[in-house]
Amino acid sequence: MKIQIPIGKLTLRLPLLAGAMTGLAAEGMWMPQQMPALAGRLAELGYRGEAKTFADLTGYPMGAIVSLGGCSASFVSPAGLIVTNHHCVQAALQLNSQPDRNLMQDGFLARTREAELPSGPGSRVYVTIAVEEVTTAVRGGIAPEVKGRAFHDLIEQRTKALTAEREKKAGVRCTVASFFEGLNYFAITQIEIRDVRLVYAPAAGIGNFGGETDNWQWPRHTGDFSFLRAYVSKDGQPADFSKDNVPFAPKHWLKVSAQGASPDELVIVAGYPGRTARLATYEAVKETVQFSLPRTIKRNTEQIAILEKLAADDTETALRVSTRIRGLNNTLTKTKGVHEAMVKGGVLAQKENQERELVAWIAGDPARQARYGKVIPEIAILTAERRQTWERNQLLMELTGGIGGALGSAEMLYRLAVERAKPDADRDPSYQQRNWPRLREGQDRLQRSLDRKADRALMAYHLAYAAGPPTGGRIEEIDRLTGLAPGMSQAVAERTLQAFVDDLVAGSKLYDRAFRLGLFEKTTAELTALGDPMLVLAAKLYPIQEAIRNRAKEQAGTLARLGPVYAEALLAKEGNLVAPDANGTLRVTFGTVKGVENRDGNMYLPHTTLRGITQKATGGGDFNAPPLQLAAIKALREGRKTPFLNSRLGDVPVNFLSTVDTTGGNSGSATINGRNELVGLLFDGTYDTVASDYFFDRLNTRSIHCDTRYMLWVMTEVDQADNLLREMTIVP
Repeated sequence: MKIQIPIGKLTLRLPLLAGAMTGLAAEGMWMPQQMPALAGRLAELGYRGEAKTFADLTGYPMGAIVSLGGCSASFVSPAGLIVTNHHCVQAALQLNSQPDRNLMQDGFLARTREAELPSGPGSRVYVTIAVEEVTTAVRGGIAPEVKGRAFHDLIEQRTKALTAEREKKAGVRCTVASFFEGLNYFAITQIEIRDVRLVYAPAAGIGNFGGETDNWQWPRHTGDFSFLRAYVSKDGQPADFSKDNVPFAPKHWLKVSAQGASPDELVIVAGYPGRTARLATYEAVKETVQFSLPRTIKRNTEQIAILEKLAADDTETALRVSTRIRGLNNTLTKTKGVHEAMVKGGVLAQKENQERELVAWIAGDPARQARYGKVIPEIAILTAERRQTWERNQLLMELTGGIGGALGSAEMLYRLAVERAKPDADRDPSYQQRNWPRLREGQDRLQRSLDRKADRALMAYHLAYAAGPPTGGRIEEIDRLTGLAPGMSQAVAERTLQAFVDDLVAGSKLYDRAFRLGLFEKTTAELTALGDPMLVLAAKLYPIQEAIRNRAKEQAGTLARLGPVYAEALLAKEGNLVAPDANGTLRVTFGTVKGVENRDGNMYLPHTTLRGITQKATGGGDFNAPPLQLAAIKALREGRKTPFLNSRLGDVPVNFLSTVDTTGGNSGSATINGRNELVGLLFDGTYDTVASDYFFDRLNTRSIHCDTRYMLWVMTEVDQADNLLREMTIVP
């Protein structure tokens, strides 16, 4: 059965996702187009509007929801003011910091438009304006004998054509995204705003209060909010940064509630979740648990130790590597939680049981067996084949992508030179002309985090790891490149590697911004003729890494044939009551404000308050609450009035828990109530249930939000951000 739901002038056809959801917790990162089918459940929970409004991407409230290209956000004023998480503006704070003016630590507030700071090259605001199903245009009419690499290339060719057609209109960006393992494809068109400016971020002692100690934990007391502003040319078109640009005027912006969210109240989160793998096969998830997760835990732990040691010895290096350390730590904590839940918590076993039920359902009917019977075994064969070279390929690809820095720049520049020689339609999608400005901006932005000391240390670490992979044996390419040889003593091998790395780092000019940006139009011959050791190494690595990429495309083509059949079986078994895996596109999820039972059987309340900040504040480390904030709390205790105090709690709420279904990428997502008012900002999940990316925990999964009452209280009583408060629509 199909439903047709209008989105502006477009009509989408989707499997009908209806039926009783009372027994489900809050599982589902739903496409906006699916929300009308969930109208009954929303009404039961207290939604006062019409569910079909979520399918109108140009109306209220969805017209206010934006992506930052990694984080989510929303407009909160008619003058392009955007609210998102504090941790989502770290790159902008880092870019504008100096050792004697550390905005990452002290925060920033522009009291006038003229004082707002550029967020840096590559900063973007994406406003989704259209979604169109293009499944037939992508997959239709392909002969059964077209398989593997040929199938991959044909899908890619069709996707490029669809993208190019929609990007003929200036100022927009189109993405053709796959849903349900390639069963459906949708073309998503967005306004791409390129002039983004930093407006306000509280001090780290507010925005990152709790640091790594509290990361992924509850109770939390983190003021994870900040503000940006989108600018366009005077004629309203997206444009590069210019002092002549004017604030973007969105058609819609969210009203901000001064009441926040109450226990058991409906909350709806709209944003851009990154990736989940709930529809993945058991064998694929098992591979992740057995190999990928332990490897990430080990590698991140070791790299954090290297970078923290460098940061402790040099203030400038500390500033340059700070965002990288924070990112590695965040991934490490989540990965530990996923692995622990998978193994000790039995999530992997639940995933196996789920697939066993699917296999039995397929076998229970001859027609189903004929259509779906081979797909799971065939995917398992492909997974096993990929595993045979997985470790080696990871190590070889990480020599540039994993290290990043100057060698990562060299690899990008060399690949760009290779791809530039081809017609645009034949280029790798990442290196098509539409992406050249992004690549250049990335190299410009890199200057603030590029550090020779960090490069030297991480390069030596990666090469040493690659020289003696855990799977045993040696990688001949590494020996040939570095001068290592079988039978070398450890001491000689370490000296050989260190000398190789020292020559690379000391001899390269890629640490110079002007030199690096001057290489964008060079040919491969011109690049290697420069004799820069990083570029020479990148040229030697290129054929090795390209062979790995080509093999991956062959496997992706095979999986692209199998995936839709597998997804079709899943949907058929569940009666279509399935949301697609998160894939970085706009989604809506809903639930209620609710506490959770903690590990020792006690019940955690759904809200935290200022009281917890004063209890945790130590004056340093992860709990370095600013003196101005502590003074404001003291004044509140002594009788200062505030409209943000909650009578039930007897204090100002800080964070709250809800049952909504979210993941990475949802950071900064607008949390709205049943009246479509902003009541919070989604910023984290809980450690115990992070494995819900693979198998949803319907009982315990919780998301953590920053309450708007705390945000408004900090803006009013701590930082006096009156200029911003005046342009926002605040509902008493």
